[in-house]
Amino acid sequence: MTDSPLIQLKDITKVYVMGDMEVRALDGVSLTIGRGEYVAIMGPSGSGKSTMMNVIGCLDSPTEGTYELNGKLASAMSDDELAQIRNEEIGFVFQTFNLLARTTAMQNVELPLIYAGMSPADRHAASRKALENVGLETRGDHMPNQLSGGQRQRVAIARALVNNPSILLADEPTGALDSKTSIEIMALFEDLYQKGNTIIIVTHEEDIARHAHRIVKLRDGKIIHDEPNQPITSAEHLAHLSL
Repeated sequence: MTDSPLIQLKDITKVYVMGDMEVRALDGVSLTIGRGEYVAIMGPSGSGKSTMMNVIGCLDSPTEGTYELNGKLASAMSDDELAQIRNEEIGFVFQTFNLLARTTAMQNVELPLIYAGMSPADRHAASRKALENVGLETRGDHMPNQLSGGQRQRVAIARALVNNPSILLADEPTGALDSKTSIEIMALFEDLYQKGNTIIIVTHEEDIARHAHRIVKLRDGKIIHDEPNQPITSAEHLAHLSL
């Protein structure tokens, strides 16, 4: 990690107005994440973890406080600027994969590069490399309905990484997968982390969070725990499941 943090949240508050009520989803949160970290953000429903993910992912702006992403003041950006930073700096992985059904795996992976204006030849080369990095180099011409759930999530991860973002941000990435496939996906995240990627996983599952090297827990919009973690290996996770 370098001296300058990749992510810096300072006194972030997010208030949602619902009728005549105000809901304080985040309440003065400060958090620093360096380049090359692997962090799990945990918390029960209503803890603020989804709101924190939306702020970190530039999907929402804080009510108060500042957010710097890779040296840029994201908390002061316009919607158009936030859209640009999402495409350049953040790779998203979602629970439901969010693949286009009538589009091949290769074409799904290419989508961020189309938005970035890359030439077709460069797009194809980058997409092939991204699929290779997630072990799907022979599945590029397959439609999503020809792939297993784990393979579809791998396509989604390849798409998230194809434009070399600063962060891979995964929201409940194993929520739609069976236990064995979930462990395979977590092993892939570990491999990507070892290659230097910065990974943030948002989850309510303790077993999934234990794969990360740092765990941040929220409750009632506040951070109640932020400690390094000795990650569980995929073999240990499989052994735990078999008990």
